[in-house]
Amino acid sequence: MFGRAPKKSDNTRYYEVLGVPKNASQDDLKKAYRKAAIKNHPDKGGDPEKPDTVTGDIVFVLQQKEHPRFKRKGDDLFVEHTLSLTEALCGFRFVLTHLDGRQLLIKSNPGEVVKPDSFKAINDEGMPVYQRPFMKGKLYIHFTVDFPDSLAPDQVKKLEEILPSRPTSLLTDMELDECEETTLHDVNIEEEMRRKQHAQQEAYEDDDEMPGGAQRVQCAQQ
Repeated sequence: MFGRAPKKSDNTRYYEVLGVPKNASQDDLKKAYRKAAIKNHPDKGGDPEKPDTVTGDIVFVLQQKEHPRFKRKGDDLFVEHTLSLTEALCGFRFVLTHLDGRQLLIKSNPGEVVKPDSFKAINDEGMPVYQRPFMKGKLYIHFTVDFPDSLAPDQVKKLEEILPSRPTSLLTDMELDECEETTLHDVNIEEEMRRKQHAQQEAYEDDDEMPGGAQRVQCAQQ
């Protein structure tokens, strides 16, 4: 014997709920669905317990707010810290307030020297790992060293007595006397490069405006 044919589901009820005819197009169905979802939303006075209510999804859009000190990269956190020259050479200790308000004591190892532009890491003090909330990334600290602008002669003498001796020159005094002496001056390299780039751009624009449509000379391979 043959089994009974499955009972057809009656979808006409959905058309009635949406308030559209059975021959409504897909666009009309979508519009009616959106209208009913807004109308019956609990915030608009709708009752989510009603069986005939057509409800929509709640979508949350999250934006990560920039922190004045911490920077996030994936599961890791980065923070900048400036040391004095004394701290970099002789050791440091400072307190860092974490994102959750905890106070972390950060200190160097005895006899450790911190070089400029170096990084140190603390395990398990980063952000929670995706789908592994009990695991955390690392907290990276980027150290910069604040050097003094100048030193007094007596300070230089004391430092020379403590620090390793200077490397000796491979040239004789006579050879040094024959060298041309130069003068170093301070420079803001970023501003210097911007100024040069601007000057080059103006020079190219002047070439383009030369009478007769003169073209720049280019080297050609023979």
